Amino acid sequence: MTKTFEAVIWDFGGVFTSSPFDAFARYEAEQGLPKDFIRTVNATNPLDNAWAKLEQSLVTPAEFDGMFRAESKAMGHEVPGGEVLKLLSGSLRPRVVEALKVCKGHGKVGCITNNAPVGKGASMTNDEEKAARVADVFAMFDHVIESSKLGIRKPDPRIYALMCEALDVDPKACVYLDDIGHNLKPAAQMGMTTIKVLGEDQLLADLKAATGYEVV
Repeated sequence: MTKTFEAVIWDFGGVFTSSPFDAFARYEAEQGLPKDFIRTVNATNPLDNAWAKLEQSLVTPAEFDGMFRAESKAMGHEVPGGEVLKLLSGSLRPRVVEALKVCKGHGKVGCITNNAPVGKGASMTNDEEKAARVADVFAMFDHVIESSKLGIRKPDPRIYALMCEALDVDPKACVYLDDIGHNLKPAAQMGMTTIKVLGEDQLLADLKAATGYEVV
């Protein structure tokens, strides 16, 4: 028997879009950088580094460029932060968008996204057509929390509590999906059913298994 849920709460990048990690890997290969170098820089001093500050709008994209350049240089390879920002906007996954519609038919849907104040709106892209498509997806959610607007970012437990409060739901009656493991831990500790997103097919299969919704 599947559990009855009041809400499905989603991350955005790497869930509704292709993962920026794939773009990082391509860039690293092209530039002769070590595998996962960009992610390693982002994971070093994660609460106070350039990435953390950008996602809370504590620095501008121009300031991030220099800060990330300095951090990466200190780790052995100088990478301009501006180049990293160009890699953030992935391609939409239409089947996941359809799954969102199914979930919305069964209850409430929310989105918690760590994003940066770059590009056009939450999409972080300067492509007008892509930005419009992403805006249409964001319009489907009952509530959206963007780290760059709130000034709090995952995995701060407050951001999950704020979403549950906005949706007026019990965390134990929620599913939460994210492609980053440490962002899932606070949600799980609150009692949410969590799904780590590794790919599109896996996401849909695990969501169907958890909820019983016909999302595949």
